[in-house]
Amino acid sequence: MANTLVIVESPTKARTIRGFLPKGYRVEASMGHVRDLPNNASEIPAAQKGQKWANLGVNTESDFEPLYVVPKDKKKVVRELKDALKGADQLLLATDEDREGESISWHLLELLSPKVPVKRMVFHEITKEAISRALDDTRELDMELVHAQETRRILDRLVGYTLSPLLWKKVAWGLSAGRVQSVAVRLLVQRERARRAFRSGSYWDLKARLSHSGSSFDAKLSHLGGQKIATGNDFDESTGALKKGSAVRLLSEDEARLLADQLRSGDWCVEAVEEKPTVRRPVPPFTTSTLQQEANRKLRLSARETMRCAQGLYERGFITYMRTDSVHLSEQAITAARSCVESRYGTEYLSKAARQFSTKARNAQEAHEAIRPAGESFRSPSETGLEGRDLSLYELIWKRTVASQMAEARLTMMAVELAVGEARFRANGKRIDFPGFFRAYVEGSDDPDAALEGQEVLLPALKSGDAPSPQEVEALGHQTQPPARFSEASLVKMLEKEGIGRPSTYASIIGTIVDRGYASLQSNALTPSFTAFAVTALLEEHFPDLVDPGFTARMENTLDEISHGKVQWLPYLDGFYKGEKGLENLVQQREGDIDSGTSRTVDLEGLPCVVRIGRFGAYLEAKRVGEDGEEELLKATLPLEITPADLDAEKAELILKQKADGPEALGEDPETGDLVYLLFGQYGPYVQRGQVSDENPKPKRASLPKGVKPEDLSLDDALGLLRLPRLLGEHSDGGKVQAGLGRFGPYVVWDKGKGEKDYRSLKGEDDVLSVGLSRALELLAMPKRGRGGRTALKDLGKPKGSDESIQVYDGPYGLYVKQGKVNASLPEGKGADDITLEDAVELLEAKAAAKKTSRRKTTTTKKAAAKKPAAKKPPATTKTGRLRASAVRVIKPGDA
Repeated sequence: MANTLVIVESPTKARTIRGFLPKGYRVEASMGHVRDLPNNASEIPAAQKGQKWANLGVNTESDFEPLYVVPKDKKKVVRELKDALKGADQLLLATDEDREGESISWHLLELLSPKVPVKRMVFHEITKEAISRALDDTRELDMELVHAQETRRILDRLVGYTLSPLLWKKVAWGLSAGRVQSVAVRLLVQRERARRAFRSGSYWDLKARLSHSGSSFDAKLSHLGGQKIATGNDFDESTGALKKGSAVRLLSEDEARLLADQLRSGDWCVEAVEEKPTVRRPVPPFTTSTLQQEANRKLRLSARETMRCAQGLYERGFITYMRTDSVHLSEQAITAARSCVESRYGTEYLSKAARQFSTKARNAQEAHEAIRPAGESFRSPSETGLEGRDLSLYELIWKRTVASQMAEARLTMMAVELAVGEARFRANGKRIDFPGFFRAYVEGSDDPDAALEGQEVLLPALKSGDAPSPQEVEALGHQTQPPARFSEASLVKMLEKEGIGRPSTYASIIGTIVDRGYASLQSNALTPSFTAFAVTALLEEHFPDLVDPGFTARMENTLDEISHGKVQWLPYLDGFYKGEKGLENLVQQREGDIDSGTSRTVDLEGLPCVVRIGRFGAYLEAKRVGEDGEEELLKATLPLEITPADLDAEKAELILKQKADGPEALGEDPETGDLVYLLFGQYGPYVQRGQVSDENPKPKRASLPKGVKPEDLSLDDALGLLRLPRLLGEHSDGGKVQAGLGRFGPYVVWDKGKGEKDYRSLKGEDDVLSVGLSRALELLAMPKRGRGGRTALKDLGKPKGSDESIQVYDGPYGLYVKQGKVNASLPEGKGADDITLEDAVELLEAKAAAKKTSRRKTTTTKKAAAKKPAAKKPPATTKTGRLRASAVRVIKPGDA
């Protein structure tokens, strides 16, 4: 019997596929990419280290030849795959079916150098039927896809590694620039600039509560004396006043209240009633982009979390491939969806004919099929055995797919015009005549049934001449609101609309923006930092094309044309990077023109000072006259909680005043006689007992809990914070229970003795200064969560000789294991189900050893550091297996 080796990316995918293959097939995982461009100088082989281009990892002097290296953590994987290949008669490369998957297969082919027949095996769902079809329909490696992916990788490396060092010199160390990342950051900055420039306007209107034939309904003032009443849309965002030429009536508070009093006793009459039937059609099934948007809106999952969760569902055979721009459904999927509709909702809820959708996204590619439940019949969410976010995401995909084959919803839109004196009111209503697909899925809502009720606004049966009775007429004041910050969902939508980047990369791009400090995620909104403002201003002035959405979209277009063989990759890279107008020359020319002081300054109007970027973050700088009459520079750190849009002259003056005059005392601590101060630091406001002195170098300090405003803080509250932790009582099993305030917020702790402590974070409704023993015991009885409120995905148990168990968590940077205070990330491709206790112990020991080594290095003397290092053996590398440019030709379908 022939032996076939099948290589996939992850152990989870391998385990699922293994169950669908006949005897004689062995499935192994590559654990993601097996080689890549060097990440840092230590990975560059000795032979190339002295080369000018070595840090780029791309030989720009030799047809942009990439230098590929095998990372240290992949050498063992490659060795094991080579061993597995020795006993095989055939090799099947079964990595994902997109460009990235094709690239991984090519790299495997280059590294393994198989002497047996090699075929490419592709599938977009992991089911028995799909794997069986894929085995019968293998193909050759698609080199057009490989070249397209390689060109993108090289282009991204050229942009990132050429611009990032410039940012280190001119703005701050550790920053990065990217082909798509920098454009996305600029979108955030532009929105924040608009918020900063925004001026709020105020207006008043009336709302009436009326009744007729025993039913109540609401109506809103629309006209007065024949003139339209002003709404938020009538205001100029830059002035806060009505737009020029606006013919609307702006009511003052007094006018609105007086009018409300008059109309309560007026005679109300229905002037006109209008009913307009309409239909709503279901939205298409999910693409990568729309899945990220909807999961963010409904499930509050980040793009990164959504893709990680979707990848797990795909690899375990629950959904089809999750990286796609297509909204197309196969005949098999349509049949399965229609069967679900008929069995669950009845034939009247089926669309008259099978419904297909066309892709409208710019630069759509990888058009295999929309994201849907896998298989010839769809498992209902309750039949999957899934839990938590896996279940929530699967249910979202299931509902959206099933809804796509359901009948339209039929609605009637109603409008009633009412008159009372010179005032005209309008009441709007909506009646759902047939819910159709609303029964399964309402976009933006978690609960379709609740959404149906919420969407209906019923009005009583009214006709012209009817006289409803006023129950209440209320004057309402309004303020116009600044443009909303981008959420992850709205940023993904904007990037896709503009044709910037690929949806499959949005998750990593947004993650990088947050990780690099360009933005923070607050209440699901992406708030750009002062550093983002500084970097964007530098790029806008000196490299405007690289942050122009139109230019980036055209670049994306060209990259897609390269993948289709319409454009040659080498001339394109040559024109982009080399020559008089190339990026390399442009950066060299501009570097001398860019003043570091200017590039580290954030220009914000209306401030009595400037904002600068320093080693430790943003700070204010102002010129002041000192006590000696000499002009001096005053610098004050900006708290992280203050955003560019929120920093005004009043806040800046307060921070500078405190820095210049010293803190203002809240009062005296009666126990010690020390003054208690309210201060502002980089991480926000805090209270301090006494001042720093030789006798008291570290006075007692306490941060203000989240939600406590500095202006509302009393002396008693400050003293309470400074006296934390406070004893709540004794635990029934022995040991003290206390409440305190730590790095991650307020908490309760059970001190069991001998150094063993059990912590729980307080909930939003709990006050650290007043929480009692009973509530603390209630919290301590709850299952322990990891940092960020995470529940352990899996408890691996206690290693031999240890009192602490090891648990698996899902964090913002991926899966990791935790024991006590030591965390260690799981290797790429490893899932929670793949890790064993022995694996976890090995990872944690390696992490602990690395920390010790790092500490030893930091204490090494300068003399020892100056010694010439011994020659190191270069890491295992494979220089590109790509064809030289002179031998490259574009392979078109049908070519040999």
